[in-house]
Amino acid sequence: MSRSPARLSLPEAPHAPKADVCLLMEGSYPYVAGGVSTWTHDLIRSHADLTFHIVALVADRSTRRLAYELPPNVTGLTHVHLQDPPAGWRWQPGTGRLLAALEKPLGRLQQGGGLAEVAEVLRLLAPRRGRIGKRALLNSEDSFQMVVRMCRAALPDASFLEYFWGSRALMSGLFATLLVPMPQAGVYHAVSTGYAGLFAARARLETGRPALLTEHGIYTNERRIEILMAEWLFEGTDTSLALDKKKRDLRDLWLDTFASYSKACYDACDRIITLYGGNQEFQRRQGADPAKLMIVPNGIDYAGYSQVRRDPAPRPPTIALIGRVVPIKDVKTYVRAAAILREDIPDLKAMILGPLEEDPGYVEECRSIVKHLGLEQTVIFAGRVKLTDWLGKIDAIALTSVSEAQPLVILEAGASGVPTVATDVGSCSELLMGRPDEVPPLGPGGAVTPLASPLDTARELRALLLDRPWRDRCAQAIARRVAQSYDKIAIDRVYRAIYDEHIAMPTRPVSHAPAAFKRSPSPLAGEGLG
Repeated sequence: MSRSPARLSLPEAPHAPKADVCLLMEGSYPYVAGGVSTWTHDLIRSHADLTFHIVALVADRSTRRLAYELPPNVTGLTHVHLQDPPAGWRWQPGTGRLLAALEKPLGRLQQGGGLAEVAEVLRLLAPRRGRIGKRALLNSEDSFQMVVRMCRAALPDASFLEYFWGSRALMSGLFATLLVPMPQAGVYHAVSTGYAGLFAARARLETGRPALLTEHGIYTNERRIEILMAEWLFEGTDTSLALDKKKRDLRDLWLDTFASYSKACYDACDRIITLYGGNQEFQRRQGADPAKLMIVPNGIDYAGYSQVRRDPAPRPPTIALIGRVVPIKDVKTYVRAAAILREDIPDLKAMILGPLEEDPGYVEECRSIVKHLGLEQTVIFAGRVKLTDWLGKIDAIALTSVSEAQPLVILEAGASGVPTVATDVGSCSELLMGRPDEVPPLGPGGAVTPLASPLDTARELRALLLDRPWRDRCAQAIARRVAQSYDKIAIDRVYRAIYDEHIAMPTRPVSHAPAAFKRSPSPLAGEGLG
């Protein structure tokens, strides 16, 4: 939804008023629709008496349309252009000495460093902020010589050209994140690690205010999938998954850098919140302090979605994939499952309900498969829709993603009495089959399938479509589970307690030294930072 021109002129840091909460959003809200963005939008609206400043970390400076009508309690909107950091002065004295000093911490960040390296880079940049930028840090002769030395030290067997562009892209995002003016807020809340988590670490170091992290999915795992699939980025390198790979390559450069940012974020944050227990194991492996970990599941408007009524009008059996048409959703598996399912249900309708603009190339690939399989009358790309207008006309939904955290669509459809067939990713099994501590056990709310399996997906959808008593039992189970464990009203109270606790904390001494981070007891989640 686009914004009125008057509301588009929200002040950026440092001119915006101090906010209660500064939300750090990478590649999502308020410009990209999706589960995390919807969650963020609802979070802001649910705490209408708090003020929010949004830091939107975006790729470049191109014009963007807002996907959400920003609530009136959003008082500022700052942009971080990851591919285009501030230009800075064309020349200033001491640039060579600065880059020589930056070389060591930058190199460690590309090899699995953490908060100490972020603190050192900040210490070196801080006196020059407002004057230093990409002209000196990325485009100067001194910066080129620094990259030559870093390549020789880190990846001596790699193509220098590939290292140069890969390292430049990573350092561009780093410098953009560390050089943008800092909004003032009572608490800084990152909704992923990556560059948003890096910003949270910077905020904690520079302002002394508390930082929070909510991880819906594990950012480093999602980047790993994208990086391993990005063949254009690693042309000429070994892109196999062989166990005997010995030499570090450009994939490691990217993966280790994002691991460094995650470590820095985990160390800096007072709370590390995630949606379900499975994520916490990944967080521990990546160095998160177990005393900071906390589970807060997503909630949905159960009262609203439970009011959706089944459409009594005659219609063909209908399934839907609800979500963005992007590779991580594996829409191609859904299309192939629809082709298998149509053999038993000739009048099947397989809807795709979600934005089409994020990855036009992938959308075109999906359309080509639809045409190749002769599914033009079966598979329908409806684009962005109002979900409550459709749920009463859908018999089951399919989620074929290769990576998810806690998909809201399962909860939203479930509250409306629509069961789901989902891949065994994230918390999907927990949502559909119930947690081990569920009392009383409610039974399946659908089915869970392996990744990238059109045959298994089609088989489970067929059971729901052709066995009405089974579909009804699944529908009742998932509706009761959502009401019992995922009602947003209860979840909002938990986040409000977290915000109130951390906004009330005194500002701690500003320090670029991670040793300043000490733990003290917290009433909400074991030990936190003192």
